[in-house]
Amino acid sequence: MNKSKIRSKIIKLRKNYANKNFKINLEEFFSFLKTSKYNFKNLGGYYPSNFEIDDLEILKLSEKKNFKISLPIIKENNQMDFFKWSYNDPLKINKYGIPEPISSKKFYPDILLVPLVGYDNHLNRLGYGGGFYDRYIEKIEKIKKVIKIGLAFSYQKLKNVPVNHHDKKLDFIITEKEILK
Repeated sequence: MNKSKIRSKIIKLRKNYANKNFKINLEEFFSFLKTSKYNFKNLGGYYPSNFEIDDLEILKLSEKKNFKISLPIIKENNQMDFFKWSYNDPLKINKYGIPEPISSKKFYPDILLVPLVGYDNHLNRLGYGGGFYDRYIEKIEKIKKVIKIGLAFSYQKLKNVPVNHHDKKLDFIITEKEILK
């Protein structure tokens, strides 16, 4: 099955599961970060849309724990950068209907929370097909090491995600049932 057919199938499934209210265990998430060897101060998240895992509680709690948080802004030429954001800051709606920060302070996260459509045991991610995160990961990794954490529901797991040379692997995938490393 090709990527676009897989995407359609999983997004439809995600929509059907939307009222089930699956959630990432926040205590487990923060305990995982504490026990990992990574020292992070800056967290890049995303504004959930299209029935994605809601990471806003993670961002809100991170900010309360004095971490700096950020959200992406889609720029010209399908480029994306992260900008400082506070949970109570206003947002504007981009051309895709996704809220973005108004801030002009570019930000380089230490940990990047990545939305996904599908994933496999090899930490491969199937996104929406625009390549925004793959391009951003390639760009930021030339500047600094960033830990890439995919957030997904367990039912989004695939036997194998079809990959090409542009696709970037994740470091971890966290679902409501497990943490893949």
